[in-house]
Amino acid sequence: MSAAIGAGRLPAPPFVDPPGYARHRPESTLLYRLVEQHYPAFRELRAKSGRPLPAHVQQEFEAYLKCGRLEEGFLRVRCEQCHAETLVAFSCKKRGFCPSCGARRMAETAALLADEVLPDQPLRQWVLSLPHALRFLLARDPAALTLVLGVVYRTIARHVIERAGLTRASGATGAITVVQRFGSGLNLNVHFHLLFLDGAYRAVGGEPPVFQPAPAPGAEDLQRLVERIAAQVGEVLERRGLIERDLEHAWLTLDGEAGALDDVLGHSITYRIAVGPRAGQKLFTLQTVPPRPDGLEGAANGAARTGGFSLHAGVDVAPRDRSTLERLCRYISRPPVASERLALTPSGQVRYALKTPYRDGTTHLVLEPLDLMARLAALVPPPRMHLTRYHGVFAPHSRLRAAVTPAGRGMRARPSSTVERGSPPMPRHVAMSWARRLKRVFGVGIERCARCQGRLAIIASIEEPAVIARILAHVERTWPERYSAATSGELPVGARAPPRAP
Repeated sequence: MSAAIGAGRLPAPPFVDPPGYARHRPESTLLYRLVEQHYPAFRELRAKSGRPLPAHVQQEFEAYLKCGRLEEGFLRVRCEQCHAETLVAFSCKKRGFCPSCGARRMAETAALLADEVLPDQPLRQWVLSLPHALRFLLARDPAALTLVLGVVYRTIARHVIERAGLTRASGATGAITVVQRFGSGLNLNVHFHLLFLDGAYRAVGGEPPVFQPAPAPGAEDLQRLVERIAAQVGEVLERRGLIERDLEHAWLTLDGEAGALDDVLGHSITYRIAVGPRAGQKLFTLQTVPPRPDGLEGAANGAARTGGFSLHAGVDVAPRDRSTLERLCRYISRPPVASERLALTPSGQVRYALKTPYRDGTTHLVLEPLDLMARLAALVPPPRMHLTRYHGVFAPHSRLRAAVTPAGRGMRARPSSTVERGSPPMPRHVAMSWARRLKRVFGVGIERCARCQGRLAIIASIEEPAVIARILAHVERTWPERYSAATSGELPVGARAPPRAP
């Protein structure tokens, strides 16, 4: 279909936004302005130091600067009845620090897990934090991350099956792991969020599996598990030659050349400045609340700790509580950067508010813009590092997956009366559309025209620079208030739009 504006055609009426919707304008956010201004200098600084940014990190920054910009391409969406049009910009779809694409992935992941994967059974979130040295190893080595996560899953799964009164031969459990690479202070912090079944399935012969719940873990259980995890992780990594240990200490033995981002990763993990004359020094922080006294985290279901490992299992979801489950799935798959917590100081430094104060009363971090670029670079995962893993009965090749998941897809799909009547089987999961995502997350309906309730349809994908320029020039002449190229000085509440903040 031709994308050109026909000569002599009556102008279409301006598109009316649905209540609560506002087009995402990344160029008006502080994060975008900082990256646009300081990323080129950071890239040149790394190149001059002999440690240029890896290709996947450069692609992340460059794609972010194009994400959500109409100048880089868009879809034309038209009402079939009144012919009002709007433009929807393309997104970068990267996995690093883009707040908009991170929020999109968060919504889709949560919807997939809540609708199609996790059954109506009790679930529990297990969170494992790791020592600094292991965070560094797992951030740069996907194979080592897989090894460690395998140990963690098997250890907790064995405990859950035993607590459900079954054995490894007669019972099976499952979990979904989301690997988070960030902490609340934009620091690199590789840790695991595991959504575990709070029990196990007993399958006898060809009969349907029967779920047997397990009691909640106590403080002694957590302490025993975290100590077992720490010991077995050390043994596995030592056998692979990734660490060496003596009676008191363990250290990494990284063979081969150092990575181009090793210094950036190490400084981000240890809360230190990565670039500039103060490189290696501690970050400047603001402490605006009194420090918390020691000994307040001693509850029975609090975190158990040993040797830098920390295990927590205090959050559970009751059966059939799908709204709470989806909120928890959104929490564990959330993006690393909260743009609404970014601000500039009068001296041009970046102030980032923490989600919750640290134990010493720290509420804000203060960064130089170039150091912010280094922190964003550290958050970009390497290629082929999968951040969502499926274990046990949820694994793709599990014989029980089709029987226990709501979607019923797997190696042994459940027979149904609809299939027997000749209806097609349930289709594979398809990513949510732009309109469905807005409806699911924000309650904003944009599948119908707000003026006449006509159906909205995508009529063209515009990617040619000459056509893009022609259409944008046209809409800027006709609707300058909607698609003005100039950015206002007022920053929105956040970069995750779409709803207007009250």
